[in-house]
Amino acid sequence: MTEQTSVSTEGIVGLDEPKKMTREDWRKKKELEEQRKLGNAPAEVDEEGKDINPHIPQYISSVPWYIDPSKRPTLKHQRPQSENEAQYSAIGEWYKRGVQESTVTTKYRKGACENCGAMTHKKKDCLERPRKVGAKFTGTGIAPDEHSQVQLDLDYDGKRDRWNGYDPEEHERIVEEYAKVDLAKRTLKAQKLQDELASGKLDQTEWEHDSEDEDEDKYADDIDMPGQNFDSKRRITVRNLRIREDTAKYLRNLDPNSAYYDPKTRAMRENPYSNTGMNPDEVGYAGDNFARYSGDTITMAQTQLFAWEAYERGSEVHLQADPTKLELLHKSFKVKKEDFKEEQRESILEKYGGQKHLDAPPRELLLAQTEDYVEYSRHGAVLKGLEKAVARSKYEEDVLINNHTCVWGSYWKDGCWGYKCCHSMVKQSYCTGEAGIGINNSECVPFEEGLTEPQEEEQPKSLLEMHRDKMIKDKKKKKKSKKNKKRGSDSSDSEDEEKKKEKLKRALDAEDKRVKHIEAIMQLDERKRPYSSLQEVKAPTEEEMEAFRMKRCRPDDPMASFLGQ
Repeated sequence: MTEQTSVSTEGIVGLDEPKKMTREDWRKKKELEEQRKLGNAPAEVDEEGKDINPHIPQYISSVPWYIDPSKRPTLKHQRPQSENEAQYSAIGEWYKRGVQESTVTTKYRKGACENCGAMTHKKKDCLERPRKVGAKFTGTGIAPDEHSQVQLDLDYDGKRDRWNGYDPEEHERIVEEYAKVDLAKRTLKAQKLQDELASGKLDQTEWEHDSEDEDEDKYADDIDMPGQNFDSKRRITVRNLRIREDTAKYLRNLDPNSAYYDPKTRAMRENPYSNTGMNPDEVGYAGDNFARYSGDTITMAQTQLFAWEAYERGSEVHLQADPTKLELLHKSFKVKKEDFKEEQRESILEKYGGQKHLDAPPRELLLAQTEDYVEYSRHGAVLKGLEKAVARSKYEEDVLINNHTCVWGSYWKDGCWGYKCCHSMVKQSYCTGEAGIGINNSECVPFEEGLTEPQEEEQPKSLLEMHRDKMIKDKKKKKKSKKNKKRGSDSSDSEDEEKKKEKLKRALDAEDKRVKHIEAIMQLDERKRPYSSLQEVKAPTEEEMEAFRMKRCRPDDPMASFLGQ
């Protein structure tokens, strides 16, 4: 019995517990650990030769005794194990490009598709039209195998690598192509210089100077500006980064207290002409905010503000989630707000009065003066304040045509406008100068004006009278249209009925033909039926719908079985 127990214990030596350390060994071990933490003693080295951080706890650095108590402290058991790591595709693996078309199969292979002869699928998975006699029996018309791609399993970095699958040989081909072009340029240049040297157009010194400067790319400092000393034989590599005719934003207003210019983003949000008193609509540039707050931007901001306020008051609306509901709610809110203001205004006027003060014209018209201060010099120039606004017109001003020296409307006589330079009353006429003035001032009357009869001047009508006249004209037009309809209705009804009968007869014949065609198609085999998807589809007319209803066979009709007899 003793021999058997000794043998059994000798077989599992690796599972013995480590011997207990003495108190002296424990104290020395602790002192060594303290010295290593302070940096006075060298750090412990693992089996791979790497230093172990002395601040790592012992239960992490030491190998458990039940695994292998003979090993020294190491961190290998804390690192990812190779057998448990996921296997990903290598960096050189990628999908196949192109299909190999060199090998063409001419004989049926065992295990291939019986229908088309391809090796990549079976007969039940074949997508080709079923043949009358398959490729297994004929041995001809063998279809090529499908192009099966590699299933790649990429890691996190491989999925996001923008150069994954790139072939470096592609770049080598581009470099070789450019090298050939450069070599051809150099050969042509050398041949051209040799011809010029042989003909005597070029000196030996100039040829040596050109051979030294073979590189055509020049530095920007060595090149003259275009327009001063431009040589067409040299290639200029200087780029104009900005159109020189455009005025920079920071040069719009040189006042340091004007709008701030951010050089990093090249942005000037405020209007640089705000302190000059110029209208933002008239200047060429009114700041970045002028373009930002134009169009529907302000309306959208107001709608967003209304959505926030409505949400605070219990209405669940959102600009992006439900824009239609928010827009309708905002419109109804605006209408109710205007109605409430109008009711409030009417109630105040009804209670306190004062409508006459609201209807009064502005003070500028009553007193013919304003509170705007303007200071003028002796010569009439404005020193302080704004000048009187110039009346602007949408029409072009001071446009002289047909040799006229004055514009149309510069002359007035007997209720007619004309040209002052020739006193002509005909618009778009040619100028006749002093001779025209003499003729037009004579007593002769133009032919058209002599035929016109004097008309009595009508008094201007009020809005009420104009509205009544318009209503009377509309009533007369309605009465005339009703009479015309009554006259033409009797004669047109008979013609319409005849046309409808003819159209219905044609539709019934067409319906019979369609039903016979459908019955003939249904008797054919499914594979021999023609395609009907290429026919033109149109909306049926009223006559076609009526013919369909008349010819339709109802299954619940008791006389349906006797229709064919």
